Amino acid sequence: MSLLALGINHKTAPVKIREQLSFAQDTIPDALKDLTAQDAVDEAVILSTCNRTELYCQLNCHDDDAEAATQSLIEWLKNHHDLVNTDISQYLYLHPDKKAVKHMLRVASGLDSLVLGEPQILGQLKTAFSVAKDSGSIGQFLHKLFQHTFSCAKQVRTDTAIGASPVSVAFASVSLAKQIFSDFQDHTALLIGAGETVELVARHLHESGIGRIIIANRTMEKAHTLAQEFNGYAIALNEIPNHLAEADIVISSTGSQLPILGKGTVEAAIKKRKHAPIFMVDIAVPRDIEEQVGDLEDVFLYTVDDFKEIIDEGLKSRQEAALKAEDIIEVEVSHFMNWLRSLNSIATVRQYREQAESIRDAVLANAKKQINNGKPVEQVLNDVARQLTNKLIHKPCVQIKQAGMDGRTELVDAAIELFDLPTDEP
Repeated sequence: MSLLALGINHKTAPVKIREQLSFAQDTIPDALKDLTAQDAVDEAVILSTCNRTELYCQLNCHDDDAEAATQSLIEWLKNHHDLVNTDISQYLYLHPDKKAVKHMLRVASGLDSLVLGEPQILGQLKTAFSVAKDSGSIGQFLHKLFQHTFSCAKQVRTDTAIGASPVSVAFASVSLAKQIFSDFQDHTALLIGAGETVELVARHLHESGIGRIIIANRTMEKAHTLAQEFNGYAIALNEIPNHLAEADIVISSTGSQLPILGKGTVEAAIKKRKHAPIFMVDIAVPRDIEEQVGDLEDVFLYTVDDFKEIIDEGLKSRQEAALKAEDIIEVEVSHFMNWLRSLNSIATVRQYREQAESIRDAVLANAKKQINNGKPVEQVLNDVARQLTNKLIHKPCVQIKQAGMDGRTELVDAAIELFDLPTDEP
């Protein structure tokens, strides 16, 4: 075994366990140095997100020692997180060699994510690779594997519709807004709330090139933090009436038990906008926007229920794309394993060349000695040709003869192919 992927994710472990095994980003460089200091580990990358923690390690052990090496990695993970007396084995998955390669490619392509096809994980993998590279914990093996993984994920994105269809209210909201406002960069979005859903909406809007984002929240500190990440502007909830007229898109998701936006406030904003339309999405339950707002002209109001059909259709589309993605991944796994096997052949060729050069040098040294002792050059050359031929073919001939005597016809056939010999029998 040369490669091992070890970890937990949202499928195998509850959030409490995932929190205990997560790595703060600023601690990963030191963790990598400690991890690669382990006897069995040559190279390592640590991926840690809210939904998964994974160690990708290139090991220097033989198959006989694989179980001990794996156990030492598990112990290292427990020790690092002060979980010595905690049994985490039930939450862990272990993928060796080819299975590890396939797992990596599926993760990077969004096939192992909580939201099928989500693109954020690829960026997180690239960050993990960059941190490991800067920390000096990556060599030829993992460098090749991660570059191959990134290339495969790009191919999946290009050749399938894995990320094209909306499968969340956040994505569906932004997708519909883009259909309504073609010149997205010239428009302003007002987001009410600062939770996970609003953050996801803000991310989709920002990536889609929205011109301006305003974040309104009860806690100004959270609003400022989120707004700063997306070059936005933070306001308090009581400031919404003063800014509502600026917004072409309003998306709200708070935990309020009472509506945040009433019909009168929206009506006043429409007048200030000279009846330019507003696209509004109320993701909250209970509602943040009064139902009567939807009766106003120039207001297009949608709720969570309105997106159910869109999301169901999007999920079906992604599932169909995932099948195509799996086919691509199977091919790319084979390509990487072929490269891996080629490393063994390269080493074999190098050793064979070194052996031949050693024989050549010994024969040549003996020839020079004979010439210096006065032996005729022509005779020495004949001796060199004979000796070199005999020494180079001696061991292969012995092995082929023995294979024939033992009935190992596959080795004889391989020798015929290797030495490009005629197959016609005398």
